[in-house]
Amino acid sequence: MSGEPLTVACIGMGWWSDVLADAIQRSGKLRIVSCYSRSAGKREAFARKYGCAAAASYDAILEDRGIAAIINTTPNNVHRETTCAAAQAGKHVFLDKPIATTIADARALTEACRRHKVVLALGYQRRKESHFRWVRERIERGEFGRIVNAEANISRDRLGQFEPGHWRYTTAGMPGGVMLQIGIHYTDVIEYLVGPIKTVTASLAQLVLPGENPDVASLVLEHENGALSTLNASYASAGEYYLMNVYGKEATAYYDLHQGLRVLRRGGGSAEPVACPKNDTIVEELEEFAAAARGSGEPEMDGECGTASLAVLLAGIRSAREGRRVAVAELLKPG
Repeated sequence: MSGEPLTVACIGMGWWSDVLADAIQRSGKLRIVSCYSRSAGKREAFARKYGCAAAASYDAILEDRGIAAIINTTPNNVHRETTCAAAQAGKHVFLDKPIATTIADARALTEACRRHKVVLALGYQRRKESHFRWVRERIERGEFGRIVNAEANISRDRLGQFEPGHWRYTTAGMPGGVMLQIGIHYTDVIEYLVGPIKTVTASLAQLVLPGENPDVASLVLEHENGALSTLNASYASAGEYYLMNVYGKEATAYYDLHQGLRVLRRGGGSAEPVACPKNDTIVEELEEFAAAARGSGEPEMDGECGTASLAVLLAGIRSAREGRRVAVAELLKPG
């Protein structure tokens, strides 16, 4: 029945699976009925915490007709395998970003969901934050004039928070390191506010964390409309920090984690604070997914959008490796 919660199974037990599960409980429009991880201990602990069944295998979840959808937080490099299997079983998929680690995998899982007529939604909650919605709305109204530049920073402290062999520390599990795992949030927000990205010039460094992945990244982005943007991302900072400034000919928006949103208009003496109520972005994206699975509306970030977003980061990885500016279109060529 449409009024009942969407029944879901969570796969891939980690800290983010709990973040999504907590949001599901806050919502009430989805209900976790099962979970699976290759680690028996992790799936049993998750099942106890969220009052669901601990499935003995992923196949058991796929065969369960009482499960309508999969909440997929498995490692990036198995997104194709796990999502294609869900699609073939007729189950909708909410897949946390990035969609995959290669364009080929992204296209394959997107096509599998299309072919089997199931909804595929990608988790990009940052663009839903109320301050970015406010800025986007004013840009669309023309209040900012021509957008010429943006600068962003997304930083966290990940030292000692994962075991040394964790997939986030490996090139296979997370190519590009911090740039792919969290930098992708703010390349997405930059595109959302400024417009599609045409080329990427990037530098990567590994300074603090173990493993083989970069923990610091810097990108210069050229947009199709001529604007330029910069993004810095770090897993090696003293703490969590976010910054997003968008510069237009008629107005500039300044956002950071500690001071919130401010706007400076042409001719104004100082930036004025903008009151933006905090919204529950993860609940919003999950409820949007649930509605789409019920046949009402479409997810804001689908497979095609997720693939285009991935291409920006892969262009950055290629740029850092080859020491040149890389066009995003290079990554999206057929074959």
